[in-house]
Amino acid sequence: MKKLPIGISTLAKMINGHFVYVDKTSYIYDLSEGAGYYFLSRPRRFGKSLLVDTLQQLFEGHEKLFQGLYIHPFWDWSTQYPVLKFDLSKRTHTTPEGLNQYLLTQLKENQQRLKIQCKYNNDASFCFSELIQKAREKYQQRVVVLIDEYDAPLLDHITQSEEGKEIRTNLQSFYSVIKGEDANLKFVLLTGVSKFTKVSIFSKLNNLVDIGMNPKFSALCGYTQNELESYFSDYLQGVDKKELKSWYNGYHWFGESVYNPFNILLFFNNEKEFLPYSSE
Repeated sequence: MKKLPIGISTLAKMINGHFVYVDKTSYIYDLSEGAGYYFLSRPRRFGKSLLVDTLQQLFEGHEKLFQGLYIHPFWDWSTQYPVLKFDLSKRTHTTPEGLNQYLLTQLKENQQRLKIQCKYNNDASFCFSELIQKAREKYQQRVVVLIDEYDAPLLDHITQSEEGKEIRTNLQSFYSVIKGEDANLKFVLLTGVSKFTKVSIFSKLNNLVDIGMNPKFSALCGYTQNELESYFSDYLQGVDKKELKSWYNGYHWFGESVYNPFNILLFFNNEKEFLPYSSE
């Protein structure tokens, strides 16, 4: 029996550690064949970070991790792309200055991973643009940009008007780089909890396709009924499936309804006791 991937958001740890991995790569393949610029909103603890990591591993060409998954025979493993990955979920950006420093730190980590040195190391937006250009030049492939929890700094300051306004301005400048570097980009995904249409962030990113309410991708995160019964069959022994569905299913975005993965994993781990785990 494979182990439950509680708290795990990296594909390599799931595959190599023999944890249950629900294969979502058919959706990822469809995304890769489409426009290439996407925004996905989902609640917290719904698997967005795992999705972002899976995309990183895919575009970087870590073929071994995808053996046996849907996408493996359809992907061109001879081509690897430079990937810039940002995680804004960490609560280290409590001030505008802190946010700028955090972005610079994340840019520095990307520079080190790609073995690129930027000269604009004091301005996050300039550094971001320079890094995209240098990555394209060095690797001779267009760049992949993945930003997880893009809205975390906004949510942290949603009631603080002055600091919040400055943070929004800083994020607008940073995210606008994506549109300006279109010619150098292969694929872009931003994830978050909300789409802040009223604060001009998305006016700078009007080339993003919002798939949050697209029925085709409604099950991109979360577990469908079929996935639950297929991947967790060993854990479902003795479980009243009807009651399980009434507790943890019902999330849907104009498509197939899904289970909250956090609830399901904790339900199995907690001796199958019905509790509102997502509220913890």
